[in-house]
Amino acid sequence: MKLPEINIEELKEQFRQKQEEGKKTISLTLSISFALFIVLIVVCIVAALIIYVLIRTDIVPVMTDSQITAGEFALLLGLTSLFVGFFAALLSKKFLMKAIDSIVNQINRLASGDYSVRLKVGKPFKRLKSIKKVTDSFNKMAEELQSTEMLRSDFINNFSHEFKTPIVSIAGFAKLLKKDDIGEKQRNEYLGVIEEESVRLSEMATGILNLTKLENQTILTGITRFNLSEQIRNCVLMMENKWEKKKLELHIDFDEHEISANYEMLKQVWINLIDNAIKFSDEYGILEIKIHEGNNMIFVSVSNSGVPIESDKREKIFNKFYQAEESHSSKGHGIGLAIVKRVIQLHMGAVSVNCLDGLTTFTVALPGDESKNEI
Repeated sequence: MKLPEINIEELKEQFRQKQEEGKKTISLTLSISFALFIVLIVVCIVAALIIYVLIRTDIVPVMTDSQITAGEFALLLGLTSLFVGFFAALLSKKFLMKAIDSIVNQINRLASGDYSVRLKVGKPFKRLKSIKKVTDSFNKMAEELQSTEMLRSDFINNFSHEFKTPIVSIAGFAKLLKKDDIGEKQRNEYLGVIEEESVRLSEMATGILNLTKLENQTILTGITRFNLSEQIRNCVLMMENKWEKKKLELHIDFDEHEISANYEMLKQVWINLIDNAIKFSDEYGILEIKIHEGNNMIFVSVSNSGVPIESDKREKIFNKFYQAEESHSSKGHGIGLAIVKRVIQLHMGAVSVNCLDGLTTFTVALPGDESKNEI
């Protein structure tokens, strides 16, 4: 049985990265501590050599002819260390402090909203593994913030459009209802539009509240063991009016599969995916759902015939309020796939989209029963 094109290694990489983050922090701390220790040793050695030269050349007199006392040596070592340390600090200011000032300046620019800033260090410090990790982490953070800012801007634009459209429709048709010269048929038609747009606003508000709740949730709760196949069949039956209206040909191909997950959350996933598949299918098209297991994962794919999603839009469709159909002519508010992605993330799974052979396929990969053998 051929598995969908899901990169399982990406799921494992998420766990590896969390473990490596802690190791990198410890490594950086040890590197800094070791560097300070080396500097201290070097200063003491230089100070001791200076004292030795001063004593051998009789520049510093001693109390006895044979040897210097412990107190004298400690005093000379302390004073010489302060002297050497002072000049070492002056020398390091030109090199070390310059790098630190650069980091501080770049951080201040980033804090002020300049997300295009990137951290660069000179060649002497670039060779140090710990410094390289700091610069790489900073630049990655700046890239993520820049990407987040772009998403925020797109979110506001799309959000404004999606809320403005039904509100304008409601206001417009309500204004028409005030006229005395409209017939009963038109009045009912206008009331129908107002009712439809009101429901749309209500669904949008509910979707936003659900998505906000999911985004703020970090721990998956309410996990139970249930029949995944039966759940998906029930979701298909819930959509019967929609797929019958489009006269779609259903291809339901799966055996019985069980999973441990949050029942209501996964139900939202299947409803959103099936609803999208029906919405963007051609009339007399195909709606296909498959389930199979492998590599300790459960794969659920929902496919539909119709216009494929352009490759540059396949990642963006999971963003809030983004619609691949930029004209916004189809009914929808661009929240469903964002909810799908977040629910799957909470279940430590992955979701992807692929267009091949006239079918657009959304594939969900969820952790399965590890006690089962791989297919």
